[in-house]
Amino acid sequence: MKRMIYRAQLQPGLEEAGLSAMREGQAALTLVNEGKLMTAAGFAWEGNLFLYYECIGDHVLPEEIAGAVEPFLVNWPGQAKLRKWVPMVDVFHFNEPASYEHWLRKASVERRAGRVAHLKPEMMSSYIYYHYQLQEERAFLGDKYEIIAMHENLLFGYQEFPKVIEEPITPKKLATHGTPVNWEDSRMDLHFQAWPDGHLYFKPIEQLFAYYCEDEQF
Repeated sequence: MKRMIYRAQLQPGLEEAGLSAMREGQAALTLVNEGKLMTAAGFAWEGNLFLYYECIGDHVLPEEIAGAVEPFLVNWPGQAKLRKWVPMVDVFHFNEPASYEHWLRKASVERRAGRVAHLKPEMMSSYIYYHYQLQEERAFLGDKYEIIAMHENLLFGYQEFPKVIEEPITPKKLATHGTPVNWEDSRMDLHFQAWPDGHLYFKPIEQLFAYYCEDEQF
């Protein structure tokens, strides 16, 4: 099991056509029904598209999931081969898949959600430091299926509701105890760029689709 998160950008003037193609494409549902993906979800925010999906076996490429939208996407620079989708880096999760059986949902998911926020560029390394420490010290437990990924200074978060709070079964990677006893002492309020309305932290974004495998154990 491997969790993947990708970001893409719609071409100016083609946003609505691209959103329709993303909503109406059936490739993600087909891959879920074929047992290649456990979960697949697509989200949109201000011309940005996000894919979250869970590969059961072989790595599935984003264009296999959302190929219908590719004519409406810009090319990302930075590599010799042009890309429509760029990978986002996993910077925080409370839990991770240990096996197919471990990652199956044990109860119905009422809602899947995406959210975004911007970090102050000078605070990106601090954000990663605190969150990796929390993640690998297991200082406190949190939502099993939550994950936060980063590309540049943009954060994208995936969540499921109701939340599942469960002790991870994979080994910790740190034996230290550096996470602040009071998480508020990490001063996450100083890490985020404020939105135009003054709000800090994450805001929810539009869900375009969400599918889950039929082998539900409940």
